[in-house]
Amino acid sequence: MSDANQSTNIDSQDQHTASDHGQAAPVDALSEALARVAELEAKQTELADAFLRAKADADNTRRRADEEIAKSRRFAIEGFADSLLPVKDSLEAAIATHAAGQGSVEQMLEGVHATLRQLGQALERNKVLEISPPAGTRFDPHQHQAISVVPADQEANTVVSVLQKGYLIAERVLRPALVTVTGPK
Repeated sequence: MSDANQSTNIDSQDQHTASDHGQAAPVDALSEALARVAELEAKQTELADAFLRAKADADNTRRRADEEIAKSRRFAIEGFADSLLPVKDSLEAAIATHAAGQGSVEQMLEGVHATLRQLGQALERNKVLEISPPAGTRFDPHQHQAISVVPADQEANTVVSVLQKGYLIAERVLRPALVTVTGPK
């Protein structure tokens, strides 16, 4: 063979080898990319599963909390009602005693006072507290409602008398005390 032919054969072999390497590089890159895509898809599936589990847990927690709130609302009055039952029993006993013609007026009055104490204790146990400001107390519009204003020698807006007691429940005004206050001098 001539040198020119040998040179052509060598060149074509180099081109085949170079083209073989050129094709191998894209095939390797493609298989690496496909492996990376498969890895990312697996990771995405794992994360989607974790998300769905977390969402289900949050939904279950929310549902249980809603059920507890509903139960609390239904039974919140239970303790209060339970503390009032003895008061009701005492009143019924007083009526029955009076209807049977038994007991004197003094005994009836004593029973009424005892029943009133029971009611006061029941209210206190349930955090219902009286608002009954003594005379001379500064008027508090958050707890008192002025029904009338009277002239007096005291400083203006001072409670003179309580017409009706007010009540707080858990530090919130259930009913303001109705009071008479002093006017400006």
